Amino acid sequence: MTSRGTVARRLAWFCVLCSAAAFVLATPAADREWLAGDSHIHSHWSAGYDHSTSPPTPIKGRDAMYSTPRNAAMARQFGLRWMVTTDHGGPNHAKLNLEQAHRELTLSRELVPEVLQFYGMELNMPGMDHHTLIIPRAEDEATVLYEIESRFDANEDWVRPPDPRRDSAELRREALAHMQGLERLPILFANHPSRSARDIGVYGRDEPWELRENNDLAPDVYRGMEGAPGHQAATLATGGRIRNRGAYGAFFNDGAPTLGGFDQMTAIVGGLWDALLGEGRRFWIVASSDSHFHYADPVSPGSDFWPGEFHKTWVHAQPTYAGVLDGLRQGRIFAVAGDLVTELDFRLKGPGGREAELGGALRVARGAQVTAAVGFRDPETPNAAGENPAVRRVDVIVGEVVGRSSDPSVDRNPTTRVLARFTRDALSRDGELYSFEAPLPAADRDMYVRIRGTSSEDLEPPLDVAEENPWHDLWFYSNPIFIEVE
Repeated sequence: MTSRGTVARRLAWFCVLCSAAAFVLATPAADREWLAGDSHIHSHWSAGYDHSTSPPTPIKGRDAMYSTPRNAAMARQFGLRWMVTTDHGGPNHAKLNLEQAHRELTLSRELVPEVLQFYGMELNMPGMDHHTLIIPRAEDEATVLYEIESRFDANEDWVRPPDPRRDSAELRREALAHMQGLERLPILFANHPSRSARDIGVYGRDEPWELRENNDLAPDVYRGMEGAPGHQAATLATGGRIRNRGAYGAFFNDGAPTLGGFDQMTAIVGGLWDALLGEGRRFWIVASSDSHFHYADPVSPGSDFWPGEFHKTWVHAQPTYAGVLDGLRQGRIFAVAGDLVTELDFRLKGPGGREAELGGALRVARGAQVTAAVGFRDPETPNAAGENPAVRRVDVIVGEVVGRSSDPSVDRNPTTRVLARFTRDALSRDGELYSFEAPLPAADRDMYVRIRGTSSEDLEPPLDVAEENPWHDLWFYSNPIFIEVE
């Protein structure tokens, strides 16, 4: 099965009519492409443990069952150009990673060279929930990860009783300081940040103040969170049949589900993500599979899609390890489900030909007129479900940048709103390419702009429920562009 994301790797943007006026979407830098990827993938190196020995003996394949080459081959099949191996840490797992898992990753890179395969892990962040850790590609990548995992992973300690400091805020702060001080900076994204939330706005192991503190302590490393978490196939069975296994994307029956496949911290307009952006933070969202066991596996059916089968994180970058890492760090990213769109050219245009792209900032004089120019590809080919969803509406969302909050627990930005909604019949079209322009309010203060689109008729993403088909409620979210008033 071939994903629609495999088409048009090198952009050839277009000139179309928008409203009554013609405009040209700027051609991206010649050495950048839209590259689809997945930042959160488990292999059989996410082990179980025999605790009757000291240290505990790892049992390969207990928490996830596929090899790294198998994951990479499936990522390639579903159109991915990059991926990150993110196996769970555990007692003495740093040694397992160093001596065995990294060798398999090296082999996988040789077997599936079409996919850039980053070395990383799902770090048990001390005092918090899981985080994706991406290590820069280098000769010493294995030892760099070994040092981080052995010193800071909350579950690495196998001595009983466990040292309470191992899962403390104090050690978390030390870990962030260590990573921020490395010669080649890694990247951290908070995974499924609302997994332990008990309700909307009632957070668990990842609280707003912790996200803020982490970003303050390591601003070049701690760059965001999973806007679209994995485990989105919980309601599916072989052949695409629906089974009642609880709301897809929900980790606990009494917890808070996703909304249109996206985490509550991202999906609620004016919610926590907007509160962070309203402080001017460069805090990005990504999407992932969190693949452990495929939902249609004949031996051990799980709740997961293959890498790239459902969620994709698209990054505008050079097709190199350094290029992808830079694109992720700088926020040239959009997250999408179900291959609803496969390219996105979103930029802000100001006076004098000034422009800014995803993750960037446009500096303008007070009172300047700024326009959001948006173009995207809605491909006319089947996705991995054999369906051809259509973008029914695109929303332009704006919020004010008001500076750092005096209350680190704040999870709302009351200035954020949907400025404009563009239905499909209001878009200019040239084959698979759609576009529109949206004039913004006169720039009298700092603000940010982001884009959201959907295949549904819902004005806002609803809570995901049991027996819902995830392929029939698709959304995409861009990262923001900032406006800075001089």
